[in-house]
Amino acid sequence: MKKPQLPPPIAGLWKDFGQRAVEILVKVVEPTVQGEYLHWDKLRFLEPPEGLSRQAWWFGLKLHRAQSKQIPLRDSTGIPFRFNLSDPLPECLHQIDSMARGGLQQPEPVTNPETRDLYRVRSLVEESITSSQLEGASTTRDVAKEMIREGRQPRDRSERMILNNFRTMQRIVELKDQELSVNRIFEIHRIVTEGTLDNESAVGRFRKSDEDIVVGDQFGEIFNVPPPAEELKSRVALMCDFANGKTPGGFIHPMVRSMILHFWLAYDHPFADGNGRTARALFYWSMLKQGYWLFEYISISKIILEAPAKYGLAFLHSETDENDMTYFLLHHAEVIRRALDELYRYIDERSRRLAEAQKELRGLTHLNHRQRDLITHALRHLGQRYTIEYQKNTHHVVYETARTDLMDLANRGLLEKRKAGKTWNFTPRADLEQRLREMV
Repeated sequence: MKKPQLPPPIAGLWKDFGQRAVEILVKVVEPTVQGEYLHWDKLRFLEPPEGLSRQAWWFGLKLHRAQSKQIPLRDSTGIPFRFNLSDPLPECLHQIDSMARGGLQQPEPVTNPETRDLYRVRSLVEESITSSQLEGASTTRDVAKEMIREGRQPRDRSERMILNNFRTMQRIVELKDQELSVNRIFEIHRIVTEGTLDNESAVGRFRKSDEDIVVGDQFGEIFNVPPPAEELKSRVALMCDFANGKTPGGFIHPMVRSMILHFWLAYDHPFADGNGRTARALFYWSMLKQGYWLFEYISISKIILEAPAKYGLAFLHSETDENDMTYFLLHHAEVIRRALDELYRYIDERSRRLAEAQKELRGLTHLNHRQRDLITHALRHLGQRYTIEYQKNTHHVVYETARTDLMDLANRGLLEKRKAGKTWNFTPRADLEQRLREMV
């Protein structure tokens, strides 16, 4: 990823074009170009409106972007970050509000107590894997899912990163009603990084002055120099006040506040490692705290991983254009919208497959009605554990009949059996739908 070219300084633009401001605003009537909030690095290659140079065009856009809101986050020179609610951000926020904050048309599978756990666990696993892959984890999805579902210990650092992220997301859900504090951030960082750092003493604490780092690429280009370690205590305390809604004065859309929190921790880079994973975890905490309950069921890291360079550029565009965080907010809002779309598509596809599997199940005459009932339930609850006692009590049959039902389903490859002490546990195979189709 190449660092974007710095825009012309606004002071110089005023000097060169200030007297033509009215003329320029007649030709440049909004802060976007065909609906896109462009950075100078892209604008400089486009053809400007007739009668304007590219610099004058940029000046006109900057005039429209001047009505922005400052936030408490400041760069190393003391200049505050700011944002403005430029199109298409308000529309995107409205769409996400409608989809994720409890409207009337919520997807039934995630509001139904009988089925919602399946989608919650899927999201937790997906976010744990992809957030780790963004930071270099190399384990495949199938292996990672098998590790989490079977509860086995991780075999290497990549698997440890994924398991840590899974536990972090579980903890975030538990913390959603609590305020953020420095110690709470340390706790989250500790869960995220345990067993994954070269220096284990760096877990759950701020980086020290001799650990000051720069954010760059493998070729030595520096993208950002985080604030010195001596400032971190006060800066993170200020971030907690912001996260808890104590600052600044005036209203900030709750989703914008959550996205800014994500940016803030990543920008300050308060830890020797694990900053990205911690930043995304705090974003989830903030969204859940502010009532966006559907965020237990989506993965933003899955979308980010599809185009990580765009994620990085969203930070760089904000940092290089006079701390205009609008670039990051627009990108993040689009990531959220796509993650929600992905959830709805998955629900529709799974509902279709489930209906097909249930139809095929009726054709399996070699299964008795009790077995078909159990498999129908299992299709909706892939993480469910069944026991002989469960089957016995559900269908009011004797122990031996219940045992025969479950053992037969296991022998046919539909259930997986394991013994815990003296009790046999039966769980649906992960590919249960496919196995049913093959049996027809």
